[in-house]
Amino acid sequence: MAERSTLRGSRLGAVSYEDERGVVLAERHNVAYDCPNGHDISVVFATEADVPALWDCPTCGAESLLVDGEEPDRKTTKPARTHWDMLLERRSVAELEQLLQERLNLLHAGSLTGFDLATHVSPTVPTRRGRKTA
Repeated sequence: MAERSTLRGSRLGAVSYEDERGVVLAERHNVAYDCPNGHDISVVFATEADVPALWDCPTCGAESLLVDGEEPDRKTTKPARTHWDMLLERRSVAELEQLLQERLNLLHAGSLTGFDLATHVSPTVPTRRGRKTA
């Protein structure tokens, strides 16, 4: 007969066969937070655990401050890089103005009909790395 990896008559994960005897729970204490929207929040922490100064309110999601706690210092974050920022890393404003003028001249001349922006690159404007773009 084939060997079985489970015990017969038991359901895996459904029942714990351990008992509570001899288990010592960590000492705990309640910590209160004040939500800016008026909700009272109580969270249980272990006595030796570091208590965070801010906690997300489970009701509204706002940042709640520890009762009798100080507002923590906010970390400064860099603003998100925009497409314009990335474009200025590759070309100067003067190069972009020249490229725009070339495109406008081609558009007014009527030679840009049915033209694909993704594949059309100006051969006359060099990139910052000194290479031609065509």
